[in-house]
Amino acid sequence: MHLNLFEALMMICFGISWPFSIWKSWKSREVGSKSLVFLILVLIGYLAGIVHKILSGMDYVLGLYILNAFMVAVDLALFLRNRARQAGNKISSQP
Repeated sequence: MHLNLFEALMMICFGISWPFSIWKSWKSREVGSKSLVFLILVLIGYLAGIVHKILSGMDYVLGLYILNAFMVAVDLALFLRNRARQAGNKISSQP
């Protein structure tokens, strides 16, 4: 039980940053310094945590993994949207 508390605290701390990242992606409509590889690796990590929780015994921390994975997926989708938008702007601005 005590270890789950520390795992939950870790997930909460990681999870606090994602809404800010999503908001920045939404408002700026630019890729900026974000990394596609980083977002994919973080998403894979959260998905691995979800699978681990399902296979080893579910507890309340599973919800935090799911929430964080969802937020990373949203940020990843915004990244892809913004990258496509920027690529379109480069093509349309060429003479």
